[in-house]
Amino acid sequence: METEAKVLVVDDEDRIRRLIRMYMERDNFIVEEAENGTAALDLALNNDYDVILLDIMMPGMDGVEVCQELRKQKDTPVIMLTAKGEEANRVQGFEIGADDYIVKPFSPREVVLRVKALLRRVTSSTFNETDTTTKNIMVFPHITIDNDAHRVTADGEEVSLTPKEYELLCFLAKSPDKVFNRELLLKEVWQYEFFGDLRTVDTHVKRLREKLNQVSQEAAKMIVTVWGVGYKFEVDDQ
Repeated sequence: METEAKVLVVDDEDRIRRLIRMYMERDNFIVEEAENGTAALDLALNNDYDVILLDIMMPGMDGVEVCQELRKQKDTPVIMLTAKGEEANRVQGFEIGADDYIVKPFSPREVVLRVKALLRRVTSSTFNETDTTTKNIMVFPHITIDNDAHRVTADGEEVSLTPKEYELLCFLAKSPDKVFNRELLLKEVWQYEFFGDLRTVDTHVKRLREKLNQVSQEAAKMIVTVWGVGYKFEVDDQ
């Protein structure tokens, strides 16, 4: 029997937590709750969740701070819950590693669907639909991307990436040496989930390079900045 997905719901409003829990448990999710950022961070660091639903505006430690601290140690997928007027906070959330956001007021059914969509991206093949004749693995000097296992290795050592970092790397690696501008990367990698700040792309590229560099400097150098244009995944033929 498959283990059900485990979700942490973080919001200072009891009503919202109860509503999300009710709908998610109907779909057989295992749900835990936290009413503030401090409790949420403690739970997130000491437990393994499949997804964290994280409200941005909370008294004390807010959602952005929680996500920032979490990303120092874990890559658990995070969906931010934001109010309509919190665009700046939302951008900041994406910059520090959030994977998606849902704007309040929201439909509980939408929350369930967005969580399922994120879990599919984490566990399934990202670029399987375009080529079914070859194995779903991309092998380059210094970097191997196994889409079936959702695993990246650099010079033989596994690299832990967030869902968005993984999708960004896969998108670039799918077209080696092709330059993509930031606008296109926002559209293709973030899709409907995000509209706006190009700094999000820069921040994710920086984080991706840093994680690769911790394992292999040569792997990190494959993510190349094309000044005034955007980024590319550069493959040395030698």
